[in-house]
Amino acid sequence: MANSFGIDLGTSNIKIFSEESKSIFVERNMIAIENKRNLLAYGDSAYAMYEKSPANIVASYPVCNGVIADIQNMETLIKYFITDLSKGNLKPSDFYVAVPTDVTEVEKKAFYDLIKESGVKAHKIMVVEKAIADGLGLGIDVKTSQGVMVVNVGYATTEISILSLGGIVLSRLIKVGGFKFGEAIRNAIRKEFSLIIGEKSAEKTMEQMLELERAGEPALVFGRDIVSGLPIERQIPTKLLDESLMELFSQIIDNIKVILERTPPELGADIRRQGIYLTGGASQVVRLAPLIERVTDLKVNIPEEPTTTVALGLAKVIKDSKFNSLAYVIEGMGR
Repeated sequence: MANSFGIDLGTSNIKIFSEESKSIFVERNMIAIENKRNLLAYGDSAYAMYEKSPANIVASYPVCNGVIADIQNMETLIKYFITDLSKGNLKPSDFYVAVPTDVTEVEKKAFYDLIKESGVKAHKIMVVEKAIADGLGLGIDVKTSQGVMVVNVGYATTEISILSLGGIVLSRLIKVGGFKFGEAIRNAIRKEFSLIIGEKSAEKTMEQMLELERAGEPALVFGRDIVSGLPIERQIPTKLLDESLMELFSQIIDNIKVILERTPPELGADIRRQGIYLTGGASQVVRLAPLIERVTDLKVNIPEEPTTTVALGLAKVIKDSKFNSLAYVIEGMGR
């Protein structure tokens, strides 16, 4: 019997469910290439080199804004990750890939081609709408007639979806996510303190914000002083960081409101009762959930592991015959 893998190809992190090991593998979706041709590192090892490597080593994300931007490097990553999970013994396997709803058919086909061409001995390649997998991973029976709103805030994009009867009633993909949050923080620190910090520092600062606010302490960041050009350390008030994110939070909330306004009344009544489900790697940024609650007057439900809900949903599609039909073959691709 063939093993099955469920792949959530996130921009920042890749999440892979293996039916054989019944576990979810999470690594940075990053590759480091030396002298434009030699694979130097991949996954977390490549991320450790990011923003620290010399000019002949390029560490990059092959996925951009939820779609595959660098197919060759992504094929290499898939092959190495699946080989690692198979302990070096690649055998014919079935693959279930989560795809965003609001992408073109050509972009969806790229997900199929990626698995087919990556040399992982794919026996069968199926796709599952990302929002549907997200709902399943949240513990929701998406095949019922109840209306469910899922807001997935990822690294590069936020996908807002209304689910019902195993399908997506409404969906919207916007280019706002963890990367933009980090960029806003970097810009605010540069403007107020003449200090340049890296993406990693901004990401680390975001992760610490809740803890810092509870303790009433400022964030401590390292960077380069624009005036002197020297590396320095500065204390940054968390209020400045909060304020820098508000415009981006407003964009997400405005789009949530647009989707809610377009939702059929009966489904809207279900959402009113159950609230909004907030998932994704960047969903836990301080003040986002309370702000959504205040503006929409709806309860916001947050899972314990918001980064792996899509992979958990793919696991259910693979293991539970009730949800097998939620996976489909891209038209013209065959099994």
